[in-house]
Amino acid sequence: MKSWETKNGVKVTRVLAGRSNAFLVVNGDKHFLVDTGPGGRWKTLDRRLRRLGIGSLDALILTHAHYDHAGSAARLQEKYEAKVIAHIAEGPSLARGENNAVGGTNALARLLIAALGKRFARRARYEPCRPDIQVDPSFDLSRFGFKAVALHTPGHTPGSLSVIVDGEIAIVGDAMFGVFPGTVFPPYALDAVETVKSWGKLLATHCRLFLPAHGSENPRKLVLRDYDKRSAFRGKGGCDEPSKSDR
Repeated sequence: MKSWETKNGVKVTRVLAGRSNAFLVVNGDKHFLVDTGPGGRWKTLDRRLRRLGIGSLDALILTHAHYDHAGSAARLQEKYEAKVIAHIAEGPSLARGENNAVGGTNALARLLIAALGKRFARRARYEPCRPDIQVDPSFDLSRFGFKAVALHTPGHTPGSLSVIVDGEIAIVGDAMFGVFPGTVFPPYALDAVETVKSWGKLLATHCRLFLPAHGSENPRKLVLRDYDKRSAFRGKGGCDEPSKSDR
């Protein structure tokens, strides 16, 4: 299990990897989890949390309400007594155990959605979970013992969240991918323009590292380069762009 650490000693551990990542954030005796992976990986997730000595969770933050991010949310809420946190726009889908809509950002992804979307949606249901805390638009995690915030970063879905830890590490869900060489652009998003605008929000947090739900970590330099390359999306609708001093 790969880990990263902030200057303040907060540890971020990737407890699930492969198709979907899940991250445990630890500060002393305080712990929260970001995403759960699909429900089919519940036993692996449970085993790894217990291996790390985690018997309860202060919170579970869901970046969005898709099966590969929230599939074990109900079990974690019950077994680990985790307060489930999600954006208010994701609440209805989460409570039904349904994937909310998403679109393709390239021709192949759009073709796959057109061919398989409805069939996949029926097979990708998961155990419903009612969030304990609904975020609108962001949420300060200091009450759980962290200098961290759940930040609204829409684009992949309307209620997508990212988690900013100590202003150094951003756990970004599907706002970015870490799969394709030279780019962080995701193949699936309901709104590609909003996705890139959210990169501006994330860069403005001063984070040096961006941990996506799929693939490997993205260094700031790569994110900034991709953001600059897609500059045609900038400035539309009030994008929060990083200042020159932040580059």
